[in-house]
Amino acid sequence: MAAAGVSLNHISRESSDIQRLAKFYQEIFGFEQIESPDFGFKVIWLHLPNACYIHLIERDPANNLPEGPYSATSPVADPGHLARGHHVCFSVSNFESFLQKLKDKGIETFQRSLPNGQIKQVFFFDPDGNGLEVASREE
Repeated sequence: MAAAGVSLNHISRESSDIQRLAKFYQEIFGFEQIESPDFGFKVIWLHLPNACYIHLIERDPANNLPEGPYSATSPVADPGHLARGHHVCFSVSNFESFLQKLKDKGIETFQRSLPNGQIKQVFFFDPDGNGLEVASREE
């Protein structure tokens, strides 16, 4: 039997600059910073009302693991070649004005529509090189 009442709690992102990453998600998507519990290391919790949470975690410099393949410390690939299994997707009802916001901020994007043309998509990276997709949503 599957678990009952399952829902997404949060998405976490590790970063060497959680302040920069928080600012990006606040400016681009409207996330709001909320109180963070004390985990013994730096974290920022962001909440998108009626949607989801993002948990930004300060990268542990002692773990000596390399940055991820799309991190800001490695060459950031063209969003047109974003690995299809490595992104988080949000939906917006104001797709065209959202696209303009990305352009105004100088964020490189790749756009396409699903074959039926009803859903538009834009792909881009956050400041740490994490893949993002935004899809149009009819209201």
